Amino acid sequence: MRNILSAAILASVGNIFLATMALADWNYSGPPTPNAFIQSGDMALELQCDRIRFVPASYESSVDIESKQGLSIRFLKNGSTEAGAFQVGRENASIQIVDNFPVEIVFSDLSSYDFVLDQIAQNAILKLTMIDQDVSYAIFDLKGSAKAISSLRSACRMDASAGSSTPEAPEGIVYCGGGGTKRVIEYAILDNPTDEWDVRVTINGETSRAMTAYSYFGSAQQPPAGFIVALLMEDLPEMLVFQNGNDNYLEYGDYSYRQCN
Repeated sequence: MRNILSAAILASVGNIFLATMALADWNYSGPPTPNAFIQSGDMALELQCDRIRFVPASYESSVDIESKQGLSIRFLKNGSTEAGAFQVGRENASIQIVDNFPVEIVFSDLSSYDFVLDQIAQNAILKLTMIDQDVSYAIFDLKGSAKAISSLRSACRMDASAGSSTPEAPEGIVYCGGGGTKRVIEYAILDNPTDEWDVRVTINGETSRAMTAYSYFGSAQQPPAGFIVALLMEDLPEMLVFQNGNDNYLEYGDYSYRQCN
């Protein structure tokens, strides 16, 4: 874990639960492991696509968090006004020490992690405290966190798209046609999209993102007979999908592509 490990320095035992403010800006690091992170002195916090890694000021703090299987994540609008909190525990996450020092938290439900990311991006101060009392392990300034988390989420969506297998078109429909350049086209509407790009369109083996539009370009104009959906491509012209009886076809550019399987 390239950003966290450099911060994993054993602190003197002393009073292991006294936390100081980590005064540093948030940063973003891209693939192969996208992460938003802050590092200051002997403390660090790293947010990955599906987990948090936290380096407290001492190894004893890591052991305490793991043994309690709990951590309180508190979000402050300023230095004193609490905007919300999330209690990490056995019922909603797994907690373990990894790479000999950092505490890794993997959430059971990614919606919980989304809430944590939203709050970190929106607020000014982050406090990580004991689950059973108001004793801080660390306090982090959230300056620059919104930009870093936005970059992280974008990279995580791209990774998820790249890692998925080539989608099959609904009902197995494949469209063929074109002019000088022949094309084979298929599309799949995602069951659970994570953003507005709810379609994957494959053209000659290359997959792109698209958005659905069920109104005919959003105007009062009556759609042509058989119109099903418009696919608004991310970097390409839109496609219009039609079905008239057993005739399945789509229009892309200046050409019509009909079912060929």
